[in-house]
Amino acid sequence: MIEVCVVGELNLDLILYGLPENPLPDHEHLASNMAFTLGSSSGIFAHNLRVLGTDVGFISKIGNDQLGNMAAERLSAAGVDISRMKQGTGSTSTGLTVVLPHAQHRFMFTYPGTMFEMQYSDVDVDYLLSARHFHLSSFYLHRALRPRIVDLFRQAKQAGLTTSLDTNDDPENQWAPDLLEVLQYVDVFLPNDREAKKIAGTEDSSHALNFLAQRAKIVVIKRGSGAAICRSGNEQWSAAPPSVQMVDDIGAGDTFDSGFIHAYLRGAKLEDCLAFANIAAAYSVTKPGGTEAFRDRNGLLSFVREQWKLTGKGPLPVKSS
Repeated sequence: MIEVCVVGELNLDLILYGLPENPLPDHEHLASNMAFTLGSSSGIFAHNLRVLGTDVGFISKIGNDQLGNMAAERLSAAGVDISRMKQGTGSTSTGLTVVLPHAQHRFMFTYPGTMFEMQYSDVDVDYLLSARHFHLSSFYLHRALRPRIVDLFRQAKQAGLTTSLDTNDDPENQWAPDLLEVLQYVDVFLPNDREAKKIAGTEDSSHALNFLAQRAKIVVIKRGSGAAICRSGNEQWSAAPPSVQMVDDIGAGDTFDSGFIHAYLRGAKLEDCLAFANIAAAYSVTKPGGTEAFRDRNGLLSFVREQWKLTGKGPLPVKSS
């Protein structure tokens, strides 16, 4: 039996390092390094959550191509159950994201592929409802599924599951209000600071937090290297991540999500969930891409144990084996 069912997009990331921020047209620019890794918010979340020790099932749609097979194999190798993943039979291929990281920001270019085609009929609802918890990422990228996302969350809550959601960016910058209907069924909402303000229609982070806290049970706002904030009712906590030597921050927010949900499902106090999420995210940025650091589970566990001792908190919410 799976603990968490993830519904979302799946693709690989091609990361090119050392390219200029303002490339010249018709000029061949040379990257100083590259990485080809498992990408997508949903894929990174599912992979890293499984490595932390939570049983995960993954529902997605990929194309009939090597990119999709490679992404699926990477999830399966981590122990994620991909038996309910659909493979399209048409000409649409699996998506791909090209990432150009720089010191203060990064550029991302995504071909959506089959993530635009996945619809409600592609979701094995009985399988989803057999889990303890339902998570969905990339709300705005699910063009075919989006009209029925509220139904998935409603069904999950009616079946007694806990739920979480990370919208990620809206490429069209519309931030339409259909999300607000979904939030009433969300136990843990996990936007970053920019997304929270966009959804709330404000430039003030405090106003955005108040707006969202009236709609979701628990709101966790990620702030990169700054202190993340967690609000539940009238209680609020904040905590900054450990300082590490960063390679890149691709997938750090998704890994934060996995750390928070892993601890949350083990009954940890919310302030401890926040601390554990920060530690998981900090480790993820020490290698390229969103999952490469988590492929070294021994290194992960060593880092987590060391950082958890520094927090002075209770039992570590992860097994050592």
